[in-house]
Amino acid sequence: MFYIIGISIVLAGQAGQGIQTVERLLTRILKLDGFHVFATKEYMSRVRGGANSTEIRVSSEPVRAYVDAIDILIPIDKEAMKRLEPRIGTGTLIVGDTSYLGDVNNLLEVPITELAKDLGNKIYSNIIAVGICCGMLDVDMNLAKDYVRTFFKEKDDDIISKNVEAIEVGFKRGKDARDTNLISLDISKDDSIKDDLLLHGGEAISLGAVAGGCNFISSYPMSPSTAVLVSLAQKTEELDIISEQAEDEISAINMALGAWYAGARAMITTSGGGFALMTEGLSLAGMIESPVVMHLAQRPGPATGLPTRTEQGDLALALHGGHGEFPRIIIAPATIEECFYLTNESFNLADEYQVPVIILTDQYTIDSYYNISSLDPTKVENTRHFIKTGEEYHRYTITESGISPRGIPGYGKGLVCVDSDEHDQQGHITENFTVRKQQMDKRLRKLDGFFKNMQEPAYHGSESPGTLVVGWGSTYHAIREAINRVGDESIAHVHYSILHPLHPSTGDILNKAKKVVIVESNATSQFGRYIRAETGIKTDATILKYTGEPFSVEDIVKRLKEEI
Repeated sequence: MFYIIGISIVLAGQAGQGIQTVERLLTRILKLDGFHVFATKEYMSRVRGGANSTEIRVSSEPVRAYVDAIDILIPIDKEAMKRLEPRIGTGTLIVGDTSYLGDVNNLLEVPITELAKDLGNKIYSNIIAVGICCGMLDVDMNLAKDYVRTFFKEKDDDIISKNVEAIEVGFKRGKDARDTNLISLDISKDDSIKDDLLLHGGEAISLGAVAGGCNFISSYPMSPSTAVLVSLAQKTEELDIISEQAEDEISAINMALGAWYAGARAMITTSGGGFALMTEGLSLAGMIESPVVMHLAQRPGPATGLPTRTEQGDLALALHGGHGEFPRIIIAPATIEECFYLTNESFNLADEYQVPVIILTDQYTIDSYYNISSLDPTKVENTRHFIKTGEEYHRYTITESGISPRGIPGYGKGLVCVDSDEHDQQGHITENFTVRKQQMDKRLRKLDGFFKNMQEPAYHGSESPGTLVVGWGSTYHAIREAINRVGDESIAHVHYSILHPLHPSTGDILNKAKKVVIVESNATSQFGRYIRAETGIKTDATILKYTGEPFSVEDIVKRLKEEI
């Protein structure tokens, strides 16, 4: 018998076999039935074939991180077993057919493909797999069938009925396993979460943009950032958003700058290769002092790298991209909630300080999701920072704060003159060395006010820690669960969601610890090097991963135990 408290279910197959359909169906059914869920996927850069999988964690308590361990594995083809072999343990229950699985340990034999063919097409294999999981977890079958009908409502009646039948067939097999005590799952349901939101990072970023007043997006598709473009494009008519798929990334950023100049709130979304093409436009934003919100969804490079995998490899690019010197703000949301709230706030920051705000996510953030209670857009009040101009208006007036009043063409009587060359206070081109220095100094002191109101990094644990774990962005939940598993009260955790400017308390925070360990999904500890450059403090140890896979909880537990 397998006795499991909280489980990790992995479903695997080829691209084109509907693994993502399984993920969407199962997670939503489980959430509606009162289970806490987390899901993330790994997939190859191909339309058909290969070996793709999705991990779904199901628990009585909130669960928000990826694990290596597989409790129940449902492979829909033979290649999946080879791919996932390193993660299969002695306690893994494998559900499938010996015709393609062969002789494996801990097998619950279910002829999934043959059962699907009996329904008329092997395409129903994935829905049978959903039913098996529902049966094992004692899901309300009427709820499951109703959701299947809703999910396939655009299909004809025959297809809908076949999918309902498929989930019933699978459910019976899963229920039989539970009733015969082959598997026992000690997971309780919580009715209070049935109305929770279930969002992936891409959806949360796009909703945060909408809440931040975004009414223009111009981008060129590039995985994994495309999810944000698609999400906003789907809302164009409903929310009066202009969505433009540009011919390339250079056009995309210049369109966004033009939109801000005209008074819109615009963003672009891209990945590393696209951001590289945008760096001239990024520098243009620095010179003309234009707000712009740039979402950079990281994936492994250099060049095309691993297009569908994850990495925190573009921090240095975001920090140093562009020519010349100009201020910018870099944000890296740690949670689904922060994807929403910090994106919302990014539009206010860009507007107020007239600088590029770069939101750093990664494939893991964009494609992972879990249930959350709610999002409240009223927590961040949108404030506009342009003025009605007078006849004597000068766009680049020297001010103590470094922020010049921003006018919008046609709003007032003033001429809003901007220029990519160095310029005087009116916006006219100049090569006067004194004016050059005045304008540079003005631009560089813009963020002095931001420093005074910066969000503190999240801190958990002892104020005098033996070991301090430093993280940023998407590693947050894996680090939190890993520290809980290690169970050593001398470990503290500081996590950064605002990366640049670096919070001025960083030196004091790091100096409290006997040992500082940094966790990053890159090969050179880019954030660690940045901290050293800013504070002079070198971290004592690094926990790095750059295979293209996300950090698992087990990865961090193992390394923390070694470092402690």
